[in-house]
Amino acid sequence: MKEQHYQQVCYRTEQRDEGVVLKNLKTGEKGVSFGCTLAGETVQVRLENGELDSWERKECSEMTH
Repeated sequence: MKEQHYQQVCYRTEQRDEGVVLKNLKTGEKGVSFGCTLAGETVQVRLENGELDSWERKECSEMTH
């Protein structure tokens, strides 16, 4: 995802307590955001199976309805 979109996802996640549904473009996994690391440009996600992971900004995109 582009930097501006990443910042929007992080804002919604951390300021609004809104989980954003994301898809990892490398693995195809889906997860819900619960935090961001701005310095490393990563998003922390909770996967569908309950595990936690961290994805780089460039390897994920927001799922749309």
